[in-house]
Amino acid sequence: MLLKSRINEDMKAAMRAKDAPRLGAVRLLLAAMKQKEVDERIELSDTDVVSIIDKMIKQRRDSIAQFEKGGRQDLADIEKFEIGVLQAYMPQALSEAEVEAAVAEAMRTTGARAMADMGKVMAVLKPKLVGKTDMGKVSALVKSKLAG
Repeated sequence: MLLKSRINEDMKAAMRAKDAPRLGAVRLLLAAMKQKEVDERIELSDTDVVSIIDKMIKQRRDSIAQFEKGGRQDLADIEKFEIGVLQAYMPQALSEAEVEAAVAEAMRTTGARAMADMGKVMAVLKPKLVGKTDMGKVSALVKSKLAG
């Protein structure tokens, strides 16, 4: 089943169950998906949906930090709940060993030796790893391998 259809089915299930918090989170995701489809005039693939979800999770993590700093735990809890709902649609996360193996393979295939080759390595890694791991950590790992 396509991810997009699964999300639509989950929205219908949340409506039937009268689960307002879950319904709200799923509707936010559907709105972001629809916005991207309209803006770019495309039909979203599962990879596109995963990248939208990943972006939404990052936004919520930033919001949580701001809410907790401002003493608004009630709003932080709502954001945490939404992360939980969104996380259910993400693919299985990769282990550190799997990420390191992917980085080593990408460096070998691109022939990367210096920091100037980082873009080539990341271009190979991004389609494989997006949504499966934190790309910021992958970038840091590639930098450390290329630097020393």
